[in-house]
Amino acid sequence: MIKHFRNELILAALLFLLLLSAGTLGFHYSQNYPWIDALYMTVITVTTVGFGEVHPLNAHGKLLTIFLILTSIIIYAYAITIITEYVVGENIFKKLIEKRMENKIKKLQNHVVIAGYGRTGKQAVNKLKNYNRKVVVIDMKKPENDKLIDYENVYFMEGDATKDEILLKACIKHANTLITTLHTDADNLFVVLSSRQLNPQLKIVSRAANDKTAGKMKLAGADRIIMPEVIGGEFMASLVVTPDLVEFLNALSMEDTGHKTNLEEIHFSDLPPEYQGKTIAALDLRRKTGCTIIGYKTADNKYIINPSAETKLEKGSAIIVLGQPEQIEKLNRLFHLE
Repeated sequence: MIKHFRNELILAALLFLLLLSAGTLGFHYSQNYPWIDALYMTVITVTTVGFGEVHPLNAHGKLLTIFLILTSIIIYAYAITIITEYVVGENIFKKLIEKRMENKIKKLQNHVVIAGYGRTGKQAVNKLKNYNRKVVVIDMKKPENDKLIDYENVYFMEGDATKDEILLKACIKHANTLITTLHTDADNLFVVLSSRQLNPQLKIVSRAANDKTAGKMKLAGADRIIMPEVIGGEFMASLVVTPDLVEFLNALSMEDTGHKTNLEEIHFSDLPPEYQGKTIAALDLRRKTGCTIIGYKTADNKYIINPSAETKLEKGSAIIVLGQPEQIEKLNRLFHLE
């Protein structure tokens, strides 16, 4: 649209210059005006300022003056039209898109809000997209030519995530999780504090650059603190001391098909009523689906690796299941998770 507006504006300017040239030539040759007088007469005519003629005009000069006035009015109207269409049309189009997006966001429940769309935020969106999670991204400027933003489950809002009104527009009160990946720890800390006050039940994952800030974020209400530099260093060291183990664990979370994984986390609340309160042995997932339960999270957030068959599924708990993609599909069908 900008390119079209620029071309139209250049055309209007060329038409005006052509009119000035035609008027100057006309007054010079039809009225025998010196070049400077001919240009002066053309300018005061097309601008309709109302100054008197340099010399009395003959019939040809009067006809030329009429032609210049009428043509200049048409060119002015054309220029004003394209400028108005651009200014008004651009704003209205943008406002319509924003309004439509806001209406969609208002209807969201249990979605994920991501504050900041840098490298970390973009990776988070890409991962959540593969799980078909509804995501609201908040950033100061919407990136151009980004396929992730055009995805049907991703909604982008331009604004400052540190402001409460922007968080409220992102429907933070009805969100399930907040991921804040802003550039500075101070901004992330502010977002954590504001979001916790707006939604006490919200799960908050925050990026941090140093240990001191991480402690403050915990106090402000963050549930998980991620330090990319620390994680990166530990991962590289693990590739040195236990490379095969790292590669194996990395393969477990590979998304070869775009959305299927080898690991699945299932919460007690997601289980059908007939499976709630049963023991791991009673679930009999190995025989029914081929999957194996490798982890159990208690209601008080304690993790048990390779839980015993007598472990009972309690309210607030979750199980971690390992299986091949087709086995995970059977599991999802069994528990009606798809």
